[in-house]
Amino acid sequence: MTFDALHALREAGHPVDLLAVEQRSVLSQLTELEVQVLNSVKGRLEAAAGEVEGQDLKLL
Repeated sequence: MTFDALHALREAGHPVDLLAVEQRSVLSQLTELEVQVLNSVKGRLEAAAGEVEGQDLKLL
């Protein structure tokens, strides 16, 4: 079975479906090792973010 990078990224919580078609095309060509690195970085960033993150508020 061939590796499906987009599926693996979706499973890890990456919002790939919100990206432009061209961006998804690039991500679809990632190797399994590259996806593992992205998932590792995502996990480490989430762990460092703490329980509460601030949000921007834009007033008109």
